Amino acid sequence: MNYKDLYQKWLTDECFDDATKAELKSIENDEKEIEDRFYTELEFGTAGLRGVIGAGTNRMNKYIVQKATQGLANFLKGQGLQNPKVVIAYDSRNKSDTFAMDTALVLAANGIKAYLFESLRAVPQLSFALRTLKADAGVVITASHNPPEYNGYKVYGNDGAQVIAPFDKMIIDEVNSITDFSTIKTTTETEAKADGLLEIIGENIDKLYIEQVKSQVINQDVINKVADEFKIVYTPLHGTGNLPVRRALKEVGFKNVYVVAEQEKPDGNFPTVKSPNPEDPNAFKLAIELAKKEQADIIIGTDPDADRVGVLIRDEKGEYIVLTGNMIGTMLTDYILRGRKENGSLPTNGVVIKTIVTTEMIRPICEFYGSDVIEVLTGFKFIGEQIKNFETTNQHSYVFGFEESYGALAGTYARDKDAVVTSLLACEMAAYYKLNGMTLYEALVALYQKFGYYREDVQSFTLKGIEGIGKIKNIMETLRNQQIDTIGGYQILAKRDYKTQQRVTKDGTTSKIELPVSDVIYFELSNNAWICVRPSGTEPKIKFYIGVKGQSLEDANNKLQAIKDDVLKILEPLM
Repeated sequence: MNYKDLYQKWLTDECFDDATKAELKSIENDEKEIEDRFYTELEFGTAGLRGVIGAGTNRMNKYIVQKATQGLANFLKGQGLQNPKVVIAYDSRNKSDTFAMDTALVLAANGIKAYLFESLRAVPQLSFALRTLKADAGVVITASHNPPEYNGYKVYGNDGAQVIAPFDKMIIDEVNSITDFSTIKTTTETEAKADGLLEIIGENIDKLYIEQVKSQVINQDVINKVADEFKIVYTPLHGTGNLPVRRALKEVGFKNVYVVAEQEKPDGNFPTVKSPNPEDPNAFKLAIELAKKEQADIIIGTDPDADRVGVLIRDEKGEYIVLTGNMIGTMLTDYILRGRKENGSLPTNGVVIKTIVTTEMIRPICEFYGSDVIEVLTGFKFIGEQIKNFETTNQHSYVFGFEESYGALAGTYARDKDAVVTSLLACEMAAYYKLNGMTLYEALVALYQKFGYYREDVQSFTLKGIEGIGKIKNIMETLRNQQIDTIGGYQILAKRDYKTQQRVTKDGTTSKIELPVSDVIYFELSNNAWICVRPSGTEPKIKFYIGVKGQSLEDANNKLQAIKDDVLKILEPLM
């Protein structure tokens, strides 16, 4: 069925409500808009759903949410589970609460008990609740840091991590097998509660979760000693972090936490920022103003679903600068490993986990403290998978894990990145250095001097629509097949193709990559440099991750720029 026929079906089929039909009627003279909404169906991929809110098959709406949930229900019922249970959480985005209830009611109609949070909660709270309630799956309604017009749907497995292979593909197959929206089961809230298939949860789970977060503190004495004078500015960027972050900071003893009032309340329109993304320095304009007024020691900001956190510190000139996700993760790795070694809690088989696009700087740090490093594909679910494996093999003890995209987790109470615990540990770390007469900036420079001047950057190219999909595919195929010997003045020593799971060196030697299949290409360059290329799994983007090691920060920055310039030259004819 082509997009025009699908448009007409949604306009006339009694399966779709009047509000949906009215919205579609309003675009009847906009052929391009009709095509964009119906040329494809919003894909339920390994990361779930994410798209622009609106009526149509290529949009986030209650029908697409119900279809995804029916597919999840079919999968769970096919696993032979006794009385299956699913936990549902949602963030502050527009329609998140209604999509969450839609999810709960489809599950209930299929005889699956739904635990629904009473109000918005962070992703790590969902992960923790799922494990605590011994549920079989979880769903979070969120589009993370995307612009206001987006929402999404993420599925979690019984271990509290986002679903991985082979279960992700099995769920996708179930979702894709549903071709008739009228076959989707649903019920009413009243009936679901009366049948004991919908239970509202809240404070009891919150209290247990906060206790777990607090247990990750490395040195409580540090917080106690500086609590009266240490100052924190925090912004939840209109999202879910406001209550849990402030609660955790308060309960461990931080007394001076200043919240950006304009960004404190949940608001799916995110009126004070272009995008609620802690990677974007512009999101911290109001926080910086407040920090300057209060002379804050640190600024922290969490994204709408509070799984990622941005950190700002004062540089040598006293100006607040944004740390990259790699900087935050590197500093926390050093702080946690050193602190746990000093207090005797660092396991002899301790391990730090990073993704393939995360800084290489943690390797010398981990070697210094006697901990191992494990590398996984991009996506925190692969870090969660390793934690689960350790429980059965006892080969390693998880200490810390992080991604370059501002996500990290200390502890194993949750299995997804947690901005609440990361915020807490970042503040404790800053307090520790203040107690020792150093700023976080000075501490970062000291780490560079000790372990090497590693720098990283990401070049992200947005290519929307049908044409964009084709261009992204063409770029990946060209990089796979074209012979490239140098990039940015660096020799290419080896190319890893995670799609074919083959690593090929400059002299033609081939070896197998022991990681799952993924559409990713990684170039190992001379002098500790590297480039990794991958299409985004959640946005119409292709990303080039770049890492170098220099003799100084200036040298590293120059090397980084040379590679970035060369990447643009390679891409120009393909764009």
